[in-house]
Amino acid sequence: MEPLLDTPATRPDLYISVIGAGRCTAAQYALAEQVGRLVAGLGAVLVCGGLSGVMAAAARGAKEAGGRTLGILPGHDRSEANTYIDVVVTTGMGHARNLAVVSSGDAVIAVGGEYGTLSEIGLAAKIGRPLVLLDGWRLQRDAGTEGIWYADTAEEAVALARRALRLSGA
Repeated sequence: MEPLLDTPATRPDLYISVIGAGRCTAAQYALAEQVGRLVAGLGAVLVCGGLSGVMAAAARGAKEAGGRTLGILPGHDRSEANTYIDVVVTTGMGHARNLAVVSSGDAVIAVGGEYGTLSEIGLAAKIGRPLVLLDGWRLQRDAGTEGIWYADTAEEAVALARRALRLSGA
Protein backbone atom coordinates (compact mmCIF):
# COMPACT_ATOMS: atom_id res chain seq x y z
CA MET A 1 0.00 0.00 0.00
CA GLU A 2 1.13 3.55 -0.69
CA PRO A 3 1.67 6.07 2.13
CA LEU A 4 -1.42 8.11 2.91
CA LEU A 5 -0.20 11.06 4.95
CA ASP A 6 1.28 13.01 2.05
CA THR A 7 -1.91 13.13 -0.04
CA PRO A 8 -4.68 15.19 1.57
CA ALA A 9 -8.30 14.52 0.74
CA THR A 10 -9.83 16.58 -2.02
CA ARG A 11 -13.02 17.07 0.03
CA PRO A 12 -12.74 19.26 3.13
CA ASP A 13 -16.11 17.95 4.30
CA LEU A 14 -14.94 14.34 4.64
CA TYR A 15 -15.98 12.52 7.85
CA ILE A 16 -14.77 9.05 8.80
CA SER A 17 -16.31 7.19 11.73
CA VAL A 18 -14.07 4.97 13.83
CA ILE A 19 -15.94 2.49 15.99
CA GLY A 20 -14.84 0.05 18.66
CA ALA A 21 -15.26 -0.96 22.27
CA GLY A 22 -14.87 1.22 25.33
CA ARG A 23 -12.40 -1.37 26.62
CA CYS A 24 -9.78 -2.76 24.27
CA THR A 25 -6.42 -4.49 24.22
CA ALA A 26 -3.18 -2.53 24.04
CA ALA A 27 -2.75 -3.75 20.45
CA GLN A 28 -6.23 -2.51 19.48
CA TYR A 29 -5.54 0.82 21.20
CA ALA A 30 -2.38 1.22 19.12
CA LEU A 31 -4.23 0.29 15.90
CA ALA A 32 -7.02 2.77 16.64
CA GLU A 33 -4.52 5.51 17.46
CA GLN A 34 -2.77 4.93 14.13
CA VAL A 35 -6.11 4.91 12.28
CA GLY A 36 -6.86 8.27 13.90
CA ARG A 37 -3.53 9.71 12.74
CA LEU A 38 -4.16 8.53 9.20
CA VAL A 39 -7.71 9.87 9.16
CA ALA A 40 -6.33 13.26 10.23
CA GLY A 41 -3.74 12.95 7.47
CA LEU A 42 -6.59 12.77 4.96
CA GLY A 43 -7.94 16.06 6.26
CA ALA A 44 -11.07 14.27 7.48
CA VAL A 45 -13.05 14.81 10.66
CA LEU A 46 -12.83 11.73 12.88
CA VAL A 47 -16.24 10.74 14.26
CA CYS A 48 -16.56 8.33 17.18
CA GLY A 49 -18.68 7.51 20.21
CA GLY A 50 -16.60 9.94 22.26
CA LEU A 51 -15.87 7.69 25.22
CA SER A 52 -12.89 5.49 26.20
CA GLY A 53 -10.99 2.58 24.63
CA VAL A 54 -10.89 2.52 20.83
CA MET A 55 -12.84 5.79 20.71
CA ALA A 56 -10.29 7.64 22.86
CA ALA A 57 -7.35 6.06 21.02
CA ALA A 58 -8.65 7.07 17.57
CA ALA A 59 -9.46 10.59 18.75
CA ARG A 60 -6.05 10.87 20.39
CA GLY A 61 -4.29 9.83 17.19
CA ALA A 62 -6.30 12.34 15.16
CA LYS A 63 -5.70 15.20 17.61
CA GLU A 64 -1.97 14.52 17.90
CA ALA A 65 -1.77 14.60 14.09
CA GLY A 66 -3.54 17.97 13.97
CA GLY A 67 -6.96 16.62 13.03
CA ARG A 68 -10.50 17.42 14.15
CA THR A 69 -12.73 15.13 16.20
CA LEU A 70 -16.46 14.74 16.82
CA GLY A 71 -17.81 12.61 19.66
CA ILE A 72 -21.43 11.44 19.74
CA LEU A 73 -22.26 10.44 23.31
CA PRO A 74 -24.98 8.07 24.53
CA GLY A 75 -25.97 10.31 27.46
CA HIS A 76 -26.68 13.95 28.24
CA ASP A 77 -23.41 14.92 29.95
CA ARG A 78 -20.73 16.50 27.71
CA SER A 79 -18.13 16.03 30.45
CA GLU A 80 -18.20 12.28 29.78
CA ALA A 81 -16.39 12.79 26.45
CA ASN A 82 -12.73 11.86 26.32
CA THR A 83 -10.25 14.76 26.35
CA TYR A 84 -9.44 14.39 22.63
CA ILE A 85 -12.92 15.33 21.40
CA ASP A 86 -13.31 18.80 19.84
CA VAL A 87 -17.06 18.81 19.32
CA VAL A 88 -19.40 16.86 21.60
CA VAL A 89 -22.94 15.88 20.70
CA THR A 90 -25.07 14.47 23.50
CA THR A 91 -28.00 12.30 22.53
CA GLY A 92 -29.58 10.77 25.64
CA MET A 93 -30.24 7.77 23.38
CA GLY A 94 -27.99 5.13 24.91
CA HIS A 95 -26.99 2.49 22.38
CA ALA A 96 -29.40 3.96 19.84
CA ARG A 97 -26.78 6.68 19.32
CA ASN A 98 -24.81 4.06 17.34
CA LEU A 99 -26.83 4.98 14.27
CA ALA A 100 -25.79 8.63 14.60
CA VAL A 101 -22.13 7.60 14.88
CA VAL A 102 -22.08 5.50 11.71
CA SER A 103 -24.47 7.73 9.78
CA SER A 104 -22.22 10.75 10.41
CA GLY A 105 -19.25 9.15 8.66
CA ASP A 106 -18.81 8.90 4.91
CA ALA A 107 -17.04 5.61 5.68
CA VAL A 108 -16.71 3.53 8.85
CA ILE A 109 -13.64 1.76 10.24
CA ALA A 110 -14.19 -0.75 13.05
CA VAL A 111 -11.26 -1.63 15.32
CA GLY A 112 -11.91 -4.71 17.43
CA GLY A 113 -15.17 -4.33 19.27
CA GLU A 114 -17.86 -5.96 21.32
CA TYR A 115 -21.62 -6.23 20.72
CA GLY A 116 -22.11 -2.45 20.58
CA THR A 117 -19.58 -2.36 17.75
CA LEU A 118 -21.36 -5.25 16.07
CA SER A 119 -24.60 -3.24 16.15
CA GLU A 120 -22.77 -0.31 14.53
CA ILE A 121 -21.36 -2.64 11.87
CA GLY A 122 -24.88 -3.86 11.07
CA LEU A 123 -26.27 -0.34 10.97
CA ALA A 124 -23.43 0.90 8.74
CA ALA A 125 -24.02 -1.98 6.33
CA LYS A 126 -27.79 -1.40 6.37
CA ILE A 127 -27.46 2.28 5.41
CA GLY A 128 -24.77 1.55 2.81
CA ARG A 129 -21.70 3.11 4.41
CA PRO A 130 -18.38 1.66 3.19
CA LEU A 131 -17.12 -0.40 6.12
CA VAL A 132 -13.64 -1.67 6.95
CA LEU A 133 -13.11 -4.19 9.75
CA LEU A 134 -9.74 -4.29 11.50
CA ASP A 135 -8.80 -6.84 14.19
CA GLY A 136 -12.36 -7.70 15.10
CA TRP A 137 -15.62 -9.12 13.88
CA ARG A 138 -15.69 -11.37 10.80
CA LEU A 139 -18.95 -11.51 8.88
CA GLN A 140 -19.95 -14.28 6.52
CA ARG A 141 -22.74 -14.63 3.99
CA ASP A 142 -23.10 -17.22 1.27
CA ALA A 143 -23.28 -14.54 -1.43
CA GLY A 144 -20.46 -12.43 0.04
CA THR A 145 -20.81 -9.09 1.76
CA GLU A 146 -20.72 -6.12 -0.58
CA GLY A 147 -19.36 -2.88 0.85
CA ILE A 148 -17.39 -4.56 3.66
CA TRP A 149 -13.63 -5.02 3.58
CA TYR A 150 -11.13 -6.58 5.98
CA ALA A 151 -7.79 -4.99 6.79
CA ASP A 152 -4.71 -6.25 8.59
CA THR A 153 -3.13 -2.87 9.37
CA ALA A 154 -4.25 0.68 10.12
CA GLU A 155 -2.71 1.83 6.85
CA GLU A 156 -4.63 -0.76 4.88
CA ALA A 157 -7.89 0.10 6.69
CA VAL A 158 -7.65 3.80 5.82
CA ALA A 159 -6.53 3.01 2.26
CA LEU A 160 -9.56 0.74 1.78
CA ALA A 161 -11.92 3.41 3.14
CA ARG A 162 -10.28 5.97 0.90
CA ARG A 163 -10.60 3.72 -2.13
CA ALA A 164 -14.27 2.99 -1.33
CA LEU A 165 -14.91 6.74 -1.24
CA ARG A 166 -12.96 7.18 -4.50
CA LEU A 167 -10.68 9.84 -3.04
CA SER A 168 -7.68 11.04 -5.03
CA GLY A 169 -4.50 9.06 -4.48
CA ALA A 170 -6.47 5.89 -3.62
